[in-house]
Amino acid sequence: MKIRPGQTRDKPSGSGRACRRRDAKRMLAAFSASVLLLGVLLGSFVYAVDPLQHYRKPSWYPPIYSSEQRYQNPGLARNYEYDTIIIGTSMTENFLPSEVDAALGGQTLKLSIRGSTAAEQYEIARLALQTGKPKRVLWGLDYFALRDGMRDDQGPFPGYLYDDKLWNDYRYWFNEFTYRQLFSEIIRQLLNDRKQELEHLYNWNSRVQFGEEHVLKHYAKARQSEVYFGLSETPIEVVQENFNRYILPLVQDYSEVEFIFYYPPYSVLRHAVWQEANEQRFENQLTMKKWIQERFSRMSNVRVYDFQAKADWTFNLDLYKDLSHHTQELNSQIIRLIGRDDSRYRVTLDNVEQFNEQLRQQIREAAASMTYGLHRYRIFKQEGKRLQPVSFSRHETAADGELLVPAKQAAELLEAGLAWSPEDKMLTLKGESHELQLTVGSNAARLDGSPVDTPVPAKLTSGTTMIPLRYAASALGWTTEAQPPDLRDHIWTLSLDGNRQQP
Repeated sequence: MKIRPGQTRDKPSGSGRACRRRDAKRMLAAFSASVLLLGVLLGSFVYAVDPLQHYRKPSWYPPIYSSEQRYQNPGLARNYEYDTIIIGTSMTENFLPSEVDAALGGQTLKLSIRGSTAAEQYEIARLALQTGKPKRVLWGLDYFALRDGMRDDQGPFPGYLYDDKLWNDYRYWFNEFTYRQLFSEIIRQLLNDRKQELEHLYNWNSRVQFGEEHVLKHYAKARQSEVYFGLSETPIEVVQENFNRYILPLVQDYSEVEFIFYYPPYSVLRHAVWQEANEQRFENQLTMKKWIQERFSRMSNVRVYDFQAKADWTFNLDLYKDLSHHTQELNSQIIRLIGRDDSRYRVTLDNVEQFNEQLRQQIREAAASMTYGLHRYRIFKQEGKRLQPVSFSRHETAADGELLVPAKQAAELLEAGLAWSPEDKMLTLKGESHELQLTVGSNAARLDGSPVDTPVPAKLTSGTTMIPLRYAASALGWTTEAQPPDLRDHIWTLSLDGNRQQP
């Protein structure tokens, strides 16, 4: 309708405005009802399907197991039958429950959480223990798990799955993660065409590569990347508080349950890097072992085992995928040794320091290089009828099992004078009857003034002159007795007794 000058448009009637308000209310009510209906449908779907088995073990479809342990484990702990649980980090993921059953008796459920802290381990252990099912807990005790509280680098910990409050389960019903896990696990089953089962749940043994080459690469990288770790080391008081908060109360509150703790066997190079880059952390780790044992020794329901100084494992890098993670075969051997209660690895208040000293000694004996791999050197100096153990501040393995050590320390060991000529990079060691001259970076040397060739040249490493120990000892008249003839495990006894050998 055209409006003439001076005219105004008729205002809407009161009934029209009321009608529109009623329409808006109906639309809002319809939208709200749709949202509510969708929520009810989604919630009912999750409750019925229950992909994380939060409420029940599935009866009308094959169980789907998530690889997200922080989400999957609560349902397993509530709804499955077991009397033994496995708690720990990725070091415990390769245990086979059937082997644990055979070694300890009973029925085992693995509740490992990779990269977990003691706080997270406490939550799943507490939940399982509250069911009244466990008679036994096998717990892998890693020092790094005691250093921090809850991790947040993998998202917020789903604490709502660990309590018995129904009202906060909406975070399970309406969580994008729940649906993503459900459909990804269904697709994974269809693609793999393989039935999932608890025996190999969380097991990564067949999905990685093990071997010395891989470990040495991690070793070289860690020596660079961890050099500043010691600047922000967690105070030992914090570590002790975490133990008192997350582990000790469970052992005390469930005195009828047997707790079996063990220290997992890392490669010796893992400890060597800690000692080199973060000595405080390394020493704190050993201090904690004794401190923990003092508390456990008062309790009759605890056994502790230490496999960190088991040299035939820790020096064999083919058993590892990196500095820390070992093969399933070691998990199998660990549980067999625990099942036999092998006294060689059982920790008591009387022998805990012996385990610590063995580990320190083995670190001193380990020498590695990318070219020649990891070797173990046990060196003794004969003083009369006594054999005195010898160690060096640094060492490096070389060709033919030779060991490069700091020239100054070698001279002291061999009771020789030492002179250095920076102009020609020549080092002179003068013994009681012989004089050896070595040139850095060259196989050409001089013995008592005559030219000779060294099998391994002296070298300069980070400002320290390193020389071949066995060759230098022989040149200066020392007898080097080596036994047994092992390519990787060297036992040398150096003696100076009149039987002067020329190289």
